[in-house]
Amino acid sequence: MKTLLTKELGAKSGTFTLGGDLSVHRLGFGAMQQTGKGVWGEPSDRHEAIAVLRRVVELGITFIDTADSYGPGVSERLIAEALHPYPRGLVIATKAGLQRPGPGEWVPDGRPEHLREACEGSLRRLKLERIDLYQLHRIDPKVPLQDQIGTFLDLQREGKLRHIGLSEVSVDELKAVRRMTPVASVQNLYNLTNRGAEAVLDYCVRENIGFIPWFPLATGGLAKPGGPLARVAEKLGAAPAQVALAWLLGKSPVMLPIPGTSKVDHLESNAQAALLQLDAATMKELERLAI
Repeated sequence: MKTLLTKELGAKSGTFTLGGDLSVHRLGFGAMQQTGKGVWGEPSDRHEAIAVLRRVVELGITFIDTADSYGPGVSERLIAEALHPYPRGLVIATKAGLQRPGPGEWVPDGRPEHLREACEGSLRRLKLERIDLYQLHRIDPKVPLQDQIGTFLDLQREGKLRHIGLSEVSVDELKAVRRMTPVASVQNLYNLTNRGAEAVLDYCVRENIGFIPWFPLATGGLAKPGGPLARVAEKLGAAPAQVALAWLLGKSPVMLPIPGTSKVDHLESNAQAALLQLDAATMKELERLAI
């Protein structure tokens, strides 16, 4: 496969317009791995973490996804340290709605006071006056949905966020929120081997809502030497991860994969998935790999 490591690379993945007015290149970057083990604390190699974030922009990637709970707070601070003042056209999406009692622990918290405090913290750490895409990390079943979305709407009216997104929702939950407000994006678990969110993706396609698949590189055993994904990748002269990302990009025009990494070389390899065009036969072959 040919190589391109310049600012033109990001555009090769195509573009999508979030919320009707926020254009991003479709292959983005997930900043969760810019933290320590268990998504907790500082990264083991801070210099490399900063280098990765700066390389993201150099490669023409215009969409970075993070959350207040990554670290907590660490990922957002690193993004600002590496990239502020932000280049024109860069969209930073973040999330609120999860508490972090410790490494590897995630507890939903949709109380209005927590969501407001989380937004203020994200604005401060990211050095932003307004968050372009603010996502409810999880719907908290202990708090009325209208209170959670109502807080987001209050923050939007105050000019602290531009567009509202959701994460890990069903079609019914998405419809319920859309009765209260437009939804610019949905971020659900989805990859080559886990397509449990297929119904949500189909709904997003129909309604032109951005679909952000988290954990997009669950290549696992499929990528082992001699495995089905590895065979396809070898035939195409590409890395298995590049094929998995190219499959996502080819799956739907609303798909916005956000592969993350803590290494510059991995970032550069993943980004080159934008150059890989899969024909219909290869797409169909990969479709059969779902577990």
